[in-house]
Formats: sequence, C-alpha cells, structure tokens
Amino acid sequence: MIQLFKNLFQKEPQVSLKELAQQGAQIVDVRTREEFRGGHLQGAVNIPLDELSSKLSSLDKSKPVITCCASGMRSATAKSMLKSKGFTNVHNGGGWSGLQHKLS
Repeated sequence: MIQLFKNLFQKEPQVSLKELAQQGAQIVDVRTREEFRGGHLQGAVNIPLDELSSKLSSLDKSKPVITCCASGMRSATAKSMLKSKGFTNVHNGGGWSGLQHKLS
C-alpha cells in the first residue's frame, strides 16, 4: 500500500507540459463521459479510467502522454497504469482546468 502512494505521488523532474503539448503530446482525460461533456481541453481524448486498460491500443507509445481528470487523483492512477503497460513518457497534468491554464 505504501508503494502505491509512493508511485502515485513521487516527485519527477520538472517538465514543461506546454512544450510537450506543442510537440504533439497526447492529452488523455480520464474522467467519465458525463464529466467530459461538461467541459474539457481542446484536443483531449476522453478515455474514462475504468476503460483505460482496454483502450491502450488507441494511444501511441512513441508520443508523450499527459493525463488529466477533475482533481489529479484519477490522472495519477492513469499515469501509473500507463507506465506499467510500457508507456515511458507519461505525465500527470492534474485537474483539467488547471492544466488548461498551464497550456495557455
């Protein structure tokens, strides 16, 4: 259990999410479809967290991935899941509205 929390909240080197997005990073919003319909980042793909493992083939492992959700918790889980499935360049963007400000 402690390792799970370490994996979810470990510090990483600072990366410019804006630069990653400008370079073609995939933005994956892991909120529910209903939440996504209520507002989302332009260009984000909606893959609800509970469907992520079955839809990995829709993502390109060679491109960076930025995960987001409402608060950052589900996106942290999504990041860990993607890393465990062989995605190497994955970043937790946190809540989508905060990420929107970081990308502007």
